[in-house]
Amino acid sequence: MKYTHLYALFLISVFCSSCGQNQTNVPKNNIKSETGNSITSQVPNTMVRNIKKGRNGTILIAASFSGVFRYDGKSFTNLTGKIGSRRFWDVLEDRRGNLWFASTDSGVYHYNGKSFKHFTTREGLANNRVMSIYEDRAGFIWFGTGTGVSRYDGTSFRNFTTKEGHLNNDITKIIEDKTGKLWIGTRGEAFVYDGKTFTALAHKGKTFENVWGITEDKKGNIWLGGNNGLWRYDGRTFTTIAQRGASAIIEDKKGNIWTTGEIIPNGDWALSRYDQKSLYNKTPSITEIKSKYKGGKGMLCGILEANDGSIWYGSFFGVYRYDGKTITDLKSKEGKQ
Repeated sequence: MKYTHLYALFLISVFCSSCGQNQTNVPKNNIKSETGNSITSQVPNTMVRNIKKGRNGTILIAASFSGVFRYDGKSFTNLTGKIGSRRFWDVLEDRRGNLWFASTDSGVYHYNGKSFKHFTTREGLANNRVMSIYEDRAGFIWFGTGTGVSRYDGTSFRNFTTKEGHLNNDITKIIEDKTGKLWIGTRGEAFVYDGKTFTALAHKGKTFENVWGITEDKKGNIWLGGNNGLWRYDGRTFTTIAQRGASAIIEDKKGNIWTTGEIIPNGDWALSRYDQKSLYNKTPSITEIKSKYKGGKGMLCGILEANDGSIWYGSFFGVYRYDGKTITDLKSKEGKQ
């Protein structure tokens, strides 16, 4: 299957033109909240940026301005009702059960189950625009911000910016591989950090740019999605898999690779599955589950495989679930299929 070369990924002008920089008009620290702040009648109905796994099979959903939600298999709970409307972008439940909420207009919020704590540039965060949260194996929390990477050790922040030698400030994605290296996507050049040095990712002299999707599969291969298309890195060689959109990437339990992204040349967006049996073929087998909307209105974002094997993904209009046969719009109580 052939496609012309890639698009301007993720319609950056839509996503980031109104995102905050080092704002000072952010809410005060230590917002108090009781467990009764949850709103179970709400469902994410605005742009869903990221979907992550929580404890005990729960699903965490970051939706711009709607809030950050937890789905327990039966209902949605708004975890950020007391914070108010923010441009939420990412969410993480750390190994201690604490929740972290990233926003692109007011920094990061930490929730321990009883109260909120608010982190901004005043507390040492590199920037109040935060698009990625990641916990490494040592328990450090990493934040991808508008002016670099911030690492939080539980007490203070250490910031890595262009001054510290990394290659681009606007961070979109952070993961840690099995060897302990960090793979970091940005709106410019992507890079890898070995604990000492930041190295640009490049193939035949060409750097990987505007990378939004990064994941490591069970074999230890790194998958990248960005302006260069969908690529796989086996530790020695970069291999192009497809010249199509890959704004988010996951590997499912069966070894299939799933992406969300724009399909060239017609502008449709799709949930795409690359069959694990053909991943190493010259032309992998691809199954497309297309959005019914075209262009920006059909934009698809975060993606997750739930414990039951269903695939959850975000869009401009909320969150959807694909069970292998049917797409369910979860905004409706009974689910529009």
